Amino acid sequence: MTAPERERLARAALNFVGEPGSVPLATEVAAKGGERAYDDLLAGRSLLSEDLALRAQRVDPVAELLRAAEQGIRFAVPGDDEWPAMLDDLAFADELQQRGGIPVGLWVRGPRRLDEMVQHAVAVVGSRAATSYGCQLAADIGAKVAAAGVTVVSGAAFGIDFHAHRGALTVDGPTVAVLAGGVDRAYPEKHAPLLEHIAHTGLLVSEAPLGAASMRVRFLARNRLIAALARGTVVVEAAVRSGALNTANWTAGLGRTLMGVPGPVNSAASEGVHQLIRSRGALLVTRPEEVLEAVGPMGSFMLREPRAAAHPRDLLPIADQQVLDAVPIAQPALTESVARIAGVHPRRTREALDRLLSAGLVECVSAGWRALRDTEAPG
Repeated sequence: MTAPERERLARAALNFVGEPGSVPLATEVAAKGGERAYDDLLAGRSLLSEDLALRAQRVDPVAELLRAAEQGIRFAVPGDDEWPAMLDDLAFADELQQRGGIPVGLWVRGPRRLDEMVQHAVAVVGSRAATSYGCQLAADIGAKVAAAGVTVVSGAAFGIDFHAHRGALTVDGPTVAVLAGGVDRAYPEKHAPLLEHIAHTGLLVSEAPLGAASMRVRFLARNRLIAALARGTVVVEAAVRSGALNTANWTAGLGRTLMGVPGPVNSAASEGVHQLIRSRGALLVTRPEEVLEAVGPMGSFMLREPRAAAHPRDLLPIADQQVLDAVPIAQPALTESVARIAGVHPRRTREALDRLLSAGLVECVSAGWRALRDTEAPG
């Protein structure tokens, strides 16, 4: 057996005995490598708990990897070609939830390579109890971002996650679902069709071993992976206690781009997002194009600042605007009257009126000059 094979087996065993995001386990493996950490655990030389040692004695990593392979599932570890280097940033992230570190490995289900799929990716997260406003925005962002070739990463949960994935799939775009439980279990069960579709066209990824149930602490550990596998995170809707804010914290801790989609100012569903924008420096985004500009390679998705169409009067010299402002709309006025109101010499006023007439901004009638209504100044 080669050294890489022994390392993979050791990490698979450790994955089965430890909790996703376990800081002590991640620290031990980072210091010793998977093979030595596993050997020390079995031999009683490890600083890890005795509970883990007892579990390790009952795990057959060879059988587990064979069982996974029969289901089209692989166990990716650091050093593999498809291991995303961006996950290594987790070793340096400032995390306050006591769930962190580089995973000892990831279970991957699907036909695509993980590193290639997340090379250009954006995470879209938000509330499970999403409003119709949030769901529509999530689907729109998912569709247009994926149509541009950027992978949509989310957690396949109810609400925003579901609609972000669905948006990507409607345009046959790339999407990755990062799960809190095993990739061989559909959670939530109602999303089984969605997860099967992603498994056939994109990727299902989890740090939790096969058969593992989705639990609260595993969702918190899962959130760091969502943040780490993307160049940036968009929070579409989040209340003040939303789990999406945990993903936002990880995004900020990793130094990635954090974005927030504002909602109605009196919406409780968007209160957490508004706090991110106001006090956490999240970039305010309102449409998919702004998301692409924020996370795409520099210069690849440049946006023009939105501007209203130019009004004809905006193109006039200041002196001509001054004369135009003095021309009445209702009752015509003589040149001398316009000049007096404008404060411009009559000769220069006449020259300006001739230019305004040629531009279709005023008309000359028997009683004098009159401005046309559609040339009024905006506002």
